[in-house]
Amino acid sequence: MNRTPEAPRLQRRRALALFAALTLAGVVHAAPSAIPRADNGKPDFSGIWETLSPADDDLEPHAARKDAAPGAGIVEGGKIPYLPAALEQRRKNFEVRASADPRVKGFTLGTPRAVYYREPFQIFQRARDLTLFHQFGHSVRTIHTNGTPHPGGEAKEFWLGDSRGTWEGDTLVVDVKDFNDETWLDRAGNFHSDALHVVERWRYVDANTIEYKARLEDPKVFSAPWSISVLLHRHREKNSQLIEDYRTTLDYEQHYPPKP
Repeated sequence: MNRTPEAPRLQRRRALALFAALTLAGVVHAAPSAIPRADNGKPDFSGIWETLSPADDDLEPHAARKDAAPGAGIVEGGKIPYLPAALEQRRKNFEVRASADPRVKGFTLGTPRAVYYREPFQIFQRARDLTLFHQFGHSVRTIHTNGTPHPGGEAKEFWLGDSRGTWEGDTLVVDVKDFNDETWLDRAGNFHSDALHVVERWRYVDANTIEYKARLEDPKVFSAPWSISVLLHRHREKNSQLIEDYRTTLDYEQHYPPKP
């Protein structure tokens, strides 16, 4: 009696086991044809996005606090490499975080904080640029992808930095510089100076998930470059939209004309 050869079955089982292992390791990514694409063939990141990560509470691993749930952090290696004086400033920031965080004053969140802040933002994409519109304070950032350089001349200081992007295959690589020093990196007092330089990498994991990575360096504050990684999820609820969030101005409504 002839039997079905076992070799093909073993090959299929090994292939399935390998696929499962790679999936658990986060190695398997969306097939190129499975992600949204613009007319020029580049990945199209248009949509409303938001992280589920509590990274804004504290980028580093942290225990529960009265003002934050515990979190594993999103810093590769777990620790931000502060210079000694900057680490002391970070400690002082933490002690007064309830009032000193620029967020509570309604200031623009900055880059990269606005990306992993727990409110949605919307991306509008064209061949020449991407526009990021954030619900918190309605901050707007443009990522230029038309080959133009950072502005030269005198030092520029922008709340969100100046962003210039290039494509490496299906990954958008964004060079961000020319910051001011008015923003924090999270609610725990992690901060930067006007020498901050950020390199972002935006890449689809699947059609509704973006992997966002950023490498930060700042010789005035950090002893070495360091990186973060977080997932962004597409809002697909019915009537998903950004809604005006100027909660920091509510105390001043009495000074404005009455609403009809």
